[in-house]
Amino acid sequence: MLVLLPPSEGKAASGRGAPLKPESLSLPGLAGAREAVLDELVELCAADEEKAREVLGLTEGLRGEVAKNVLLRTAGTRPAGQLYTGVLYDALDLATLDAAARRRAAKSLLVFSGLWGAVHIGDRIPPYRCSMGVKLPGVGALAGHWRAPMAAVLPSAAEAAGGGVVLDLRSSAYAAAWRAEGELAARTATVRVLHAQIDPATGAEKRSVVSHFNKTTKGRIVRDLLTAGARPKDPARLVEALRELGYVVEAKPPARAGKTWELDVVVTEIH
Repeated sequence: MLVLLPPSEGKAASGRGAPLKPESLSLPGLAGAREAVLDELVELCAADEEKAREVLGLTEGLRGEVAKNVLLRTAGTRPAGQLYTGVLYDALDLATLDAAARRRAAKSLLVFSGLWGAVHIGDRIPPYRCSMGVKLPGVGALAGHWRAPMAAVLPSAAEAAGGGVVLDLRSSAYAAAWRAEGELAARTATVRVLHAQIDPATGAEKRSVVSHFNKTTKGRIVRDLLTAGARPKDPARLVEALRELGYVVEAKPPARAGKTWELDVVVTEIH
């Protein structure tokens, strides 16, 4: 099973290990594309803080993020699984998984990134600010920059993770950098979280798409699958595994070849 995660804007304030070693990152087929983004990002942030802030879409209060980018090659690093601290990662809570679940996580979790393309949770990277929606003056729109390199490496990454299902939990900006095709699409499932409520006036059930709290649910889903040692070979078996774990799941198989499964996870409480 391969699980595709978005990064989080929230990150640990600083690294505490050795500086970045680009050659040590997993998915070495992305090395050239990583260097192109890294070089331009460092140069942009070192040369013109105001322009960098504009390009990166940062508010005045986030001005300090530009300085972090200047130091990307020399700053301390952390494993990606420790660096990201957003809602999804809080719910996933990697540090409290048992040893077997942590080994499964190291093999199966892949975090997409505007700067790195994608990294495994054990890859050591420094704090940075560069979302997939950024358009750098030289490299261009990052989602477009990553499409060809990601198309070349992701099928192999899926097989290295043990084959089976690809659980795609990315947000739309990160999904734009790679989409499953061919046989791999039939093994891929995306997830939407819906909040079901009963209308007191009519007694009818109403559903709405969960925004912020969908990240919490997705983090819990990944944690539960890792803890259970689930290894579904296809989306249909993933649905079975999630239902066994207590989730209410509605599945929509692909209408035609080349399309992915769509799963709705229905919750009655959001917290």
